[in-house]
Amino acid sequence: MSIFIQLLVNGLLLGGAYAIISIGLTLIFGVVRVVNFAHGEFLMVGMYAVWLLAQHVGLHPYASAVLVAVLLFGLGALMQRVVIQPLLSADAHIQIFATVGVSTALLNLALMMFGADIRKAEITFGTEPMSVGAFTFVSGQVITFVVAVAVAAGMHLFLKHTYTGRGFRALAQNRMSAALMGVDVNKAYVLAFGIGAGLVGLAAGLLAVQYPAFPTVGQYFVLTAFVIVVLGGMGSLPGAVIGSLFIGLIDSLAGYYVGPALKEVVYFLVFLAILVVRPTGLFGLGRGSE
Repeated sequence: MSIFIQLLVNGLLLGGAYAIISIGLTLIFGVVRVVNFAHGEFLMVGMYAVWLLAQHVGLHPYASAVLVAVLLFGLGALMQRVVIQPLLSADAHIQIFATVGVSTALLNLALMMFGADIRKAEITFGTEPMSVGAFTFVSGQVITFVVAVAVAAGMHLFLKHTYTGRGFRALAQNRMSAALMGVDVNKAYVLAFGIGAGLVGLAAGLLAVQYPAFPTVGQYFVLTAFVIVVLGGMGSLPGAVIGSLFIGLIDSLAGYYVGPALKEVVYFLVFLAILVVRPTGLFGLGRGSE
């Protein structure tokens, strides 16, 4: 029984890491209505930035997380303004191809600059084990989970109680009506894309304590994030959070009872089964018109 509870706690802690990435992804889709296939490469850029700051400046990844979040905010805002903005009236598949192009460019740029070798900051804080009774955790996982809860609560308050957040929600429902009500659509899109990318930068600072940086590091995390966002309901913040915890639990339990090599198969099967019953996801309510 204690093993099962340990697995549940491990799954929830893992879900916290997924949640920060997924919240950024679902914000971008919910507001801008673009599926950002460069999201994983943003995480990769962030993790390399964290490693460079640790190697050459001596900053701990947690200390550099805010700086990297600001860097990724700028990168996301630039991508929205330069790449996505001219394509807003184009077909959805054209926008998707554009984000895939950015993803490929960033991946190959990382290979040119750093090669395929892994890079990891030599640190101790955040990697030491913690014991609570019969259960053991890694301190970095606990810190990541606490930050994820704070991010989810902060985003909820931001979307509910600020003028910009209400503008985001209006855009998510109906772009034309939001524009008629005075929402600056282009500015809101840049901000939403920047915030979504900035959250990935924050995640990079937290994950760099536990995972090394290498050119394809973002692909595993973002594939899981896509599953979470669709499972929770595209554009749904509560769906992203609940979906992250749900997938984290399945990942932990399946990795132990089925096998590490098959855990992705298990949560993809669960994912497909839920979509058969509820195609809009757990919290999907449909979308407004343009």
